[in-house]
Amino acid sequence: MGGKTIQELKDIANKLRVLSIKATNASNSGHPTSCMSMAEIISVLFFDTMKYKLSEPRDPASDRFVLSKGHAAPILYAAWAEAGLFPEAELLNLRKIDNDLEGHPTPRLNFIDVATGSLGQGLSVSCGMAYTGKYFEKASYRVFCLIGDGESAEGSIWEALSFAGHYKLDNLVAIFDVNRLGQSEPTMFQHQMEVYQKRMEAFGFNALVIDGHDVEQVVKAFEAAAAFKGKPTAIIAQTYKGKGIAGIEDRENWHGKPLGDKGKAFIEDPANNKTTAGSHHITPPANDVTPNDNSPITLSEPPSYKLGEKVATRLAYGTALVKLGKSSDRIIALDGDTKNSTFSDKFRAAFPDRYVECFIAEQNLVGVAIGFGTRGRKIPFTSTFSTFYTRAFDQLRMGAVSQANIKCCGSHCGISIGEDGPSQMGLEDIALFRSIPGCTVFYPTDAVSTERAVELAANTQGICFIRTGRPNTAVLYANDEPFAAGKAKVVRKSSSDVALVVGAGVTLYEALSAADTLAAQGINIRVLDLFTVKPIDVEALKSNAKECGGRIVTVEDHYPEGGIGEAVSSAVACCRDIVVKRLAVSSIPRSGLPQELFEMFGISAKHIVNAVLEVKDL
Repeated sequence: MGGKTIQELKDIANKLRVLSIKATNASNSGHPTSCMSMAEIISVLFFDTMKYKLSEPRDPASDRFVLSKGHAAPILYAAWAEAGLFPEAELLNLRKIDNDLEGHPTPRLNFIDVATGSLGQGLSVSCGMAYTGKYFEKASYRVFCLIGDGESAEGSIWEALSFAGHYKLDNLVAIFDVNRLGQSEPTMFQHQMEVYQKRMEAFGFNALVIDGHDVEQVVKAFEAAAAFKGKPTAIIAQTYKGKGIAGIEDRENWHGKPLGDKGKAFIEDPANNKTTAGSHHITPPANDVTPNDNSPITLSEPPSYKLGEKVATRLAYGTALVKLGKSSDRIIALDGDTKNSTFSDKFRAAFPDRYVECFIAEQNLVGVAIGFGTRGRKIPFTSTFSTFYTRAFDQLRMGAVSQANIKCCGSHCGISIGEDGPSQMGLEDIALFRSIPGCTVFYPTDAVSTERAVELAANTQGICFIRTGRPNTAVLYANDEPFAAGKAKVVRKSSSDVALVVGAGVTLYEALSAADTLAAQGINIRVLDLFTVKPIDVEALKSNAKECGGRIVTVEDHYPEGGIGEAVSSAVACCRDIVVKRLAVSSIPRSGLPQELFEMFGISAKHIVNAVLEVKDL
């Protein structure tokens, strides 16, 4: 495609090795040997195979490249410099604090879609990109993901392989750089290429084994992948770490070390410095995708519930998702085989072409969603039990680094699910999502606020978490009640409140029941519904607490660590004369009826009453 001769591509490969050595020597850190094993692959990809625009590296119509083995970032940077995106001299600023050429790729750079470096995640994201191109956009762009043989031991890679094979993503090419050596010792299968080939074939891939340093074989492999239909392609390239450097090639104990003088002869060899940056013809992509649409998305119709009507928030989530889907085809729904419990199946029934079943593979579920959201193409909503997001915490953590725009709904939170027992109870989910930088954590209490939370999440850039419950709960809010992230709601108050009780979800109803009990004794309390745990409404907490004598009681269906109690305590930490009494699920629960569990684990109305009586005289 790029019109390069085999010799020119060889020369470019060696030039990329030179630049990788120079960059890592300049920073005195990095992974040059990991770069050198993949030099021919990168040369062919960037200067013969891929279609892209230098003027707009993240053009929606361009081919995608994901470097899953993110520690080899220097050669990726070198390829873009060689293509002419920025001067070669910039590579010498690798890993400096005032430069965006970081140790591992991040989207701070205009040619990076997702952050990589926590290994095993690039293929899931690539699957999301490829699925978007093949099924949603029906576009011609292709997706290339380069994976290290060491990281291929990660289970997330096998989840992604299974997904790609199942959905026949023939616009996806997974390239395995099988250089035999891991960080501390040889990899599991070293150069047993037939093992890799059989495994790829078992997952439904067109598997090609090549010599990754033979440029002609690399070119032919990419051409074969482009022509092959009905299956994704795996190019399994036998390579050597540190290729080209005497005494280092295929030797252990050189991972993550600059080569210093060891690479001097290679750098100084004129044969390795033949290519002039910026002199390449890059094949542009076809202009066959629609422009990005960033307009706000609203519910197709407002909530329509009766006050007091009992509706589970998980059901309201499914209803809202369908309403968003009617308003915009940018809305995509994914689930991990829990759709009939999370009620994402309502979206599937309405928009089967925009629903993606990811099966019981939560790491891949989140990774695919991140891929859907790249380049501003789609707004993905993932759904599963809230507790199962713990499996995907690393994907979510890296999603934040990737500036990902994904929405996560976790149903069946807390002990309120009852008889299923502790393995199914999301009791760490608020802590998990609160810890993610930039994440918005919605905890709606009733059906109306749930629908509005879903609408707000669709229009909030970044990662959002919506916590929904299993039980049917009464509608508290009028259908036209306005909601905003970071704005709490006072649902009960008087002029003589002795304490502020803060809850969300099922515990808000316990707080209201406690308020009735205390009112019968002549004691008034104020009840506040947080709506979002992050951002938390600091001003509402402070002002209402002061009006209630500086006494706060928090009650939550969550473990104490990282939940509502700690969020509220942090919000008022700098305020004098405010005390916070925290009620939470303080030990591992068990099976039982929800109300029995509320009593046993200290978050029922009775315990709230006792907590208020304890703090009211302080």
